[in-house]
Amino acid sequence: MRKNLITILIIFIVPLVLFGVLSKQSESVSARQSAEQVMTTPNGKPQVLKFTSTMCRDCQTMNNIFKEIFPEHANDIVLTEIQVQNKSSFNKNLMKKYNVELVPTIILVDSKGNIVDRIEGAIPKDVMQDKLRNLK
Repeated sequence: MRKNLITILIIFIVPLVLFGVLSKQSESVSARQSAEQVMTTPNGKPQVLKFTSTMCRDCQTMNNIFKEIFPEHANDIVLTEIQVQNKSSFNKNLMKKYNVELVPTIILVDSKGNIVDRIEGAIPKDVMQDKLRNLK
């Protein structure tokens, strides 16, 4: 009986521990990449900061919209996605800096570094497309 209990615990606990360790490593790499992108935006290119969460339905809607429309802007605009559930100090600082309290929040920054628009919540694809076209 005791061997069965140990075997069952190993079968369930080991994968959970491994998942936790691997997801933490993945999040820290993702946060580092986001930090590098935000801090080293190429001169002359506008930027889109997309604060999102994997558990948010509106975020998923906006992610699908971006998958459709962003490829035509990929050479002209830098897209940085910030996962808010990743509680790194960098993400917390960005959320504080841009006063992000709800997701999705999309901040459009022009090539001079000025915030030109702020979108909270999901918006239709054609409206997002117009905003990206007008971002310079």
